[in-house]
This record gives sequence, structure tokens and C-alpha cells, in this order.
Amino acid sequence: MQNIITCLLRVYFNKNYLIKIYFLVVVSLSVLISCSDENIDSDAYGNFESVETTISSEVQGKIIKNNIEEGGVLDSGSVVAVVDTSANWLKLKQIEAQKKSVESKVQNIVSQINIQTQQKENLLFEKKRIEKLLKDNAVPTKQLDDINNSISIIDKQIELIKTQNQTVFSELESYEYQIKQVQLQIKNSYIVNPVKGTVLEKYVENAELVVPGKAIYKIANLDNIILRVFISVKQLSKAKINNKVMVYFDNGNGGLTKLEGIITWISSQSEFTPKIIQTRDERQNLVYAAKVKVKNDGSIKIGMPGEIKF
Repeated sequence: MQNIITCLLRVYFNKNYLIKIYFLVVVSLSVLISCSDENIDSDAYGNFESVETTISSEVQGKIIKNNIEEGGVLDSGSVVAVVDTSANWLKLKQIEAQKKSVESKVQNIVSQINIQTQQKENLLFEKKRIEKLLKDNAVPTKQLDDINNSISIIDKQIELIKTQNQTVFSELESYEYQIKQVQLQIKNSYIVNPVKGTVLEKYVENAELVVPGKAIYKIANLDNIILRVFISVKQLSKAKINNKVMVYFDNGNGGLTKLEGIITWISSQSEFTPKIIQTRDERQNLVYAAKVKVKNDGSIKIGMPGEIKF
């Protein structure tokens, strides 16, 4: 630093006027550029936020696996936690055993129907034979009538078997739905991350008990972040959906970082200016909330203040 100051002093006290003039021009331009960057006349102010998703449990049980860490990045579709499925697995086996017991009854019913059906086919074959004999008047008509009556009785017996055992078929169908329900519970025991993003908060640890609806973690995609600003009535004509704006925020070194953003939403109703919004000019009485989508390079954090210029 001392070497730099010494060099500047030598240039300033140099007798060569051209060097002095060049030095003064460079310093002036630097000051002007610095001042212009730090004193941007912005149009709206607000804070950065993100679309946060809270993932909850759909089943009851103990957490036996947990790959969730605050600040960690999770991919969409990845299994991040598992709830103990032992109770549901035992229940599934119990229902499957009950279903097999009912299926044995169904097999008995099917066997009875098959026997009656076979007898009916035999009678139909005999009926064709008698009808041929009747054409030659070789047998009395009564034999054909007797066979038709026997066929009718068998049809009624088949319908009776089906009616009397309808409860068995209904019970079997009920077990099938119960199995599907338990299988769904087992599937829901595997917590699948729905969106790619960064874990903001973690609410449970291994061996903790969860119930349906209990929050497990909160996640947000920080690659695209939202700047929620408030636009005055006078500025409303400049703000339109999909319009590009310049977004500014503190860079931590006393200056401002500039990024491009897109207006994605403008409220249809006005509201009083929130107390947290402190603009450089006098606050407006009524403003419209708007959201600006910004591509985050990692330097923007949730809650940071920001401002835009149309």
C-alpha cells in the first residue's frame, strides 16, 4: 500500500504536465464510475425469497434411515428417508393368508359350477341325438321334453350356486383392496424427494417417531430465486409480466452486484407499504407487490435486501 501511495505522489508532483493531466483524468473517471455504481436510482425495493416445499410423512412409524442434511442438495426422485415398514409388512402377510383361505372356497364353487356345466353339455349332446330320432319317429316326444327340463334345472342350479356364494366373491374383492392399501402404505414409507433443491431445515432425526402430516424437512430450489418488491402506483405502467429488469444487491464490499431478472407476477390488488421496505425516497401510501425471477449464481441468500430498476 505504501508503494502505491508513493507512486501516486511521484506522479502528482511530476513536472511533466501531460502526465499530471492523464493522472487527474484517470482518477476522476474512477471516482465517477464508483459513485455511479453505488448511487443507483432504483425503482423498487424488497427482499429475496424462494419457493419453499415442506415434505411431510404420509404414514406412521419410526425413521430408520435418514439422508437429509441441512444445506445439502437433493435430486428429484431420490429416496431420502425411510419409515419402518415392519408393521405394514406383517399386516400384508396376514391379509394375503386370509385371501388364500377365501380363494380355496372360490375354487370349490368353481368346481361345482364346472360339474353342472359338464352335465349340461352331456344333456345337450343327448338332446341333438333325440332330435334326429324324432325326425324318424323313432322315439316319443316325451324324451325330448324330459331333457329340456333337465337342462333348465341345471341352469337354475348354476345360478343358485353363484348367488349363494356371492358373499365369498365380495370378500375376496375386499381382501384385494386391502392388499393394495397396505402396499400403498409401504410405498409411502419411502420418502421420495419431489423437487431438486437445497435443504433449508430438517425436523426429524433417526429413530424418531413420525405420524401422517408431520413435517420431515423443508427444501427450496435456490438456482432461481425470487425478489419480492413493491411498486408504486406511478411506476405500475412500467411493470409488465415477462419484462426484463436489472436487479441489484449488496456484494459485501460496499458495492452492488447487478443481475438480470424477469417480472413473473404482479399483484392485482394494492396494499399499504410494508414497514420492512425502506426506500431512498419517501414511502408511498399504496403499492403493488411483484415478483422478479433471478438466476442465482450462489451469492444471493434468502432474506437479503434487493432492488430493481426498470
